[in-house]
Amino acid sequence: MSSIAALAENRIRVICGATAAGKSAIAIALGLECSATIISADSRQIYTGFDIGTAKPEPSERRAVPHEGIDVVAPTERYSAARWARQAAGWIQSARVSGRVPLLVGGTGFYLRALFEPLFKAPALDPDRRNVLEKFLNSRKPMELRRWCEMLDPPRAHLGRAQLIRAIETALLSGRRISDLHRGAADAPNAQDSPHAAAQATVASRLQPRYLLVDPGGALSLRIEQRVDRMLNAGWTDEVRALMTTVRADAPAWNASGYRVVRAFVDGDMRLSEARERIIIETRQYAKRQRTWFRHQLGTASVTRVNPDDPDCHATVERWWKESS
Repeated sequence: MSSIAALAENRIRVICGATAAGKSAIAIALGLECSATIISADSRQIYTGFDIGTAKPEPSERRAVPHEGIDVVAPTERYSAARWARQAAGWIQSARVSGRVPLLVGGTGFYLRALFEPLFKAPALDPDRRNVLEKFLNSRKPMELRRWCEMLDPPRAHLGRAQLIRAIETALLSGRRISDLHRGAADAPNAQDSPHAAAQATVASRLQPRYLLVDPGGALSLRIEQRVDRMLNAGWTDEVRALMTTVRADAPAWNASGYRVVRAFVDGDMRLSEARERIIIETRQYAKRQRTWFRHQLGTASVTRVNPDDPDCHATVERWWKESS
């Protein structure tokens, strides 16, 4: 495979953003138009039975466009970002083998970080030396940091500013490359994983994300309120009432935004109007944390931002898709 072909093979499209931002509508449209398989990066949609309150795609949408990462485990099962990353690498491979384009979609930043930044035991860095070096590196322009990284840890040189600085600090202060540490983590899969886990993790460590960050700005608050109303009208309280008969109260799945509030309503501890307001507030707080995470954690060189309400949204998405190939 040529270097150009290898680079294209390593690129992976990611649609991310806060809850209710409009990611799914864009993803479904691309899935239909571009023969994509959607891989959910949503820590709430992995649980079976918790459907309405996690805004899972409609059955008709899942029939029209293949989806992975949804209904993965039972509501009582613990599930980690590292486990999702290993499975996501397999879903990406499977999509490509089937001739489809893998498309990651979701708002769980830690899942995405676990996929593109495989967990490893970071070497200890002398805090005083690191502070001095960090002050110096923070004053450098991105292109200069990139040149440093090309000499010290070439596989990391395409990343964003914060990741470049971390790679340089680690290489200079510990004598070890983060890319080598990632590779070591990829080669040591959990014993409970499939026989292909090591190969899948190695594939994941080479992936280069191309982000489409969906953010409607100030309209997000209203979008959240409207979606909560749609969920309640779609039977969210009935879903919770049924789940309470089969899923124990301390199951991890209940931690999804809004579910414990709806349980309190079903138990008669609050009125529906009060539950609605609390869910809206809780969801807005969650969305604020998501927006903050994406604002600070994504490398700017690989991010295209789009407002789904802008008239030129379609053109922006189309351009991002083509440029990410």
